[in-house]
Amino acid sequence: MHPSAHVDTFAREHLPPPELQPEYLFELPELQFGPQLNCASELLDRHVHEGRGDRIAICAPGVSWTYAELQDKANRIANVLVHDMGLVPGNRVLLRAPNNPMLAACWFAVMKAGGIAVATMPLLRAKELKTIVEIGQVTHALCDSALADEMQLTAAQTALLREVRYFHDASETGLEAAMAQASPQFDNVATASDDCCLFGFTSGTTGVPKATMHYHRDVMAICTCWPPQVLRPQPDDVFIGSPPLAFTFGLGGLLLFPLSIGATAVLLEKAGPPQLLQGIQDFGATVVFTAPTSYRQLAAHGDVLRATRLRKCVSAGEVLPASTRALWKQATGMELIDGIGATELLHIFISHDENTARPGATGKPVPGYRAKVVDDEGREVPAGSVGKLAVQGPTGCRYLRDERQRQYVKDGWNLTGDAYLVDADGYFHYQSRTDDMIISAGYNIAAPEVEDALLAHPAVAEAAVIGVPDEQRGQIVKAYVVLKPGHAADAGMVTTLQEFVKQTVAPYKYPRAVEFATQLPRTSTGKLQRFRLRGN
Repeated sequence: MHPSAHVDTFAREHLPPPELQPEYLFELPELQFGPQLNCASELLDRHVHEGRGDRIAICAPGVSWTYAELQDKANRIANVLVHDMGLVPGNRVLLRAPNNPMLAACWFAVMKAGGIAVATMPLLRAKELKTIVEIGQVTHALCDSALADEMQLTAAQTALLREVRYFHDASETGLEAAMAQASPQFDNVATASDDCCLFGFTSGTTGVPKATMHYHRDVMAICTCWPPQVLRPQPDDVFIGSPPLAFTFGLGGLLLFPLSIGATAVLLEKAGPPQLLQGIQDFGATVVFTAPTSYRQLAAHGDVLRATRLRKCVSAGEVLPASTRALWKQATGMELIDGIGATELLHIFISHDENTARPGATGKPVPGYRAKVVDDEGREVPAGSVGKLAVQGPTGCRYLRDERQRQYVKDGWNLTGDAYLVDADGYFHYQSRTDDMIISAGYNIAAPEVEDALLAHPAVAEAAVIGVPDEQRGQIVKAYVVLKPGHAADAGMVTTLQEFVKQTVAPYKYPRAVEFATQLPRTSTGKLQRFRLRGN
C-alpha cells in the first residue's frame, strides 16, 4: 500500500489486528482502488477540474453553492485547520451541526487536510460528547454556534480538545472570519487509500459507544456499489432527506452519493415530515432518504407528492413494514426502495430496486457484497430458517480498540446483530435484533444507557428498558420502573422521569411508555432478565 500520510498515527496503531478483521471483497472492477486516495479529490475537486464547477452542489433554505463554491469554502476551512488550528494529518476533528452546507464544507475540509472526521448527532449532550472525545482522542472541533452550549461544557470537561472553532459566528473569532483571511487554494494531503478518514460512532448494546473506523477507500466503495447498482441516480437528480450527516445512512444518502455523480444535495436543519414535504416541493427534489415512520406520515400528502419531481424513495434505518410499503405505493404510485446497512459496514449491503421489491423482504445482497444466514456455530442454515445475518464486502467492521470486535467479526464475516431468514428465491427477510438494541424511528438506542439515566433520578430504585412494537416508529422505548418508598407512581411521575431522561441523554432516547412495577425479573445472581419483560 501507499505509505500512510498520517503524522498522528493513533488510528493506525489502534486498528484491530488483521486476524480480527473481516475478509474484504474487491471483486468488482470498480473496486480496484489505487494505493493513494483522498476521497475529497474524487467527490468534490474532480468535478471542478473536469469543468463542472458551476453545477449546484448543495442547497439549503436561502443557500445555493456550486461545486466551485463548495471547494472554495472547504479549501479555506482546510487552511484554517492546518495553519490556525495546528491540525496534522491523522488528528481527529469533532463536527457538530444540524444538516447544513457549512457542516458539509467542514467535512470535506477535514478530508482534504488528512484528518479524521468524527461527526456527532446534534442532540447529544456534553456527557455523551465527552465519552466520544475520550474514546477517539479527539483534539479539534468545528461546531455550529447554535450548538455551542454543550460543546463548551464538553471542552471544559476534557483537556483533550485543544482547538474549537464555531461557525455561523459573526464575531472576529468565528470560523468565517478566519476563512476570509485564508487562501482559497489547498493541496489535498496525499492520503493512502487505507488511511482512516472518519470514525462513525454507534451506541452499541451496553451504552458505551463504539467507534467504527473507515478508510478513504471505504467512502468511495459505498459510492461504487449500492448507488449505481440499485438506486441508479442521474447527475440532474436532487437528493433530500431526514437522517443526520452524523449517521452514515445520512452521510451517504445526502452528501457522498449525490456528489459522487455531480448531482445536488439539499440539506435541511429540521427534516420532520412537514419540512421534508415542503423541501421536496421547494427544491424540486427527485430522490428522498428517510425512515418508514416518516413515509407513513408523508403518505397523507400523496396528491401533493404526485405533483412533484420526486421519483426515487429510499427507506432504511429501521425495518420497513409491508403495510407502510403498500400505503406509500397507493398514495404516491412509487415503490419504496428498502435496504439494510450498518455503521460498521458504512452503508447499505442488502437492498432491492423498485422492480424487484417484495413486501416484507429487505432484498438481496448488493453487488460487491455477499450475505448468508448462519447458526451459532457459523454454519449456513437452510432456506426459511431464522439465524444470524453474516455479511462480507469491500467495507467491514473495524472497531477502535474495542474488545467487541471479536463478537462482530467471526471467521472473516461481519455478524450484524440482526436475525434474518432467506426464502427459496434468495430474498432476505428481517426478523429482529439479536441484542438489546432498540431501533425507534431510525434511531439506535441502547437499553442500558436509558436505564442508567433513569437510575440517576432520586425517586428511582430500579429500572429496566426494552423496545416494544409500535406501528408508527417500529419500536418505542418502554421503561419498567421501581420507585423508592414515598414516591407516587402516577402520571406526574411519568412526566417527571421522561423530562429527566431528556435532560440527561439525547432527547430521542427518552421512554415514551413508563410502567411502574414492585420488582423486576432477575436471575439468582441479580442479572436483569429483559426477555421476561418482552413477554409481557
